[in-house]
Amino acid sequence: MDKKEYAKLVRKVMPKTQHLKTMIAAFVTGGAICMVGQGISDILMLIFPNLSEDNLSMFTLITLITITGILTGFGVYDKFGSFAGAGSVIPITGFANSVISPAIEHNSEGIVLGICDNMFKIAGPVIVFGTSASIVLGFIVLIFRGAFGG
Repeated sequence: MDKKEYAKLVRKVMPKTQHLKTMIAAFVTGGAICMVGQGISDILMLIFPNLSEDNLSMFTLITLITITGILTGFGVYDKFGSFAGAGSVIPITGFANSVISPAIEHNSEGIVLGICDNMFKIAGPVIVFGTSASIVLGFIVLIFRGAFGG
């Protein structure tokens, strides 16, 4: 079987993606996660009225990460993610899930070689690329500001 025949067979057997349904699910669930985050923020603002905006944001993110960690630990977030698609990859919750899932999966291998070694398998490249890109962009801004006096 050559490559063209194989590709034709794969297209025939592979289930078709329902794009509209997937986009609507991602939009609604992503929006729901954002609404939960806003609700957490509003509740924290009521409980701690003197909290600065930066601290309020920090506590909201910590709460979202904790909720995601608990839901991931019980296997709920993965089921939610398979339904929600890209909607579950809202930056902080999706990132928390991508750190916690491999750690839980390799828990039986021990703390160091299991949890710690596998925790950043998925999220590690994102951290490295994000940090590297911010450094490169920082240097570009620095060069342009120096060259143009801005």
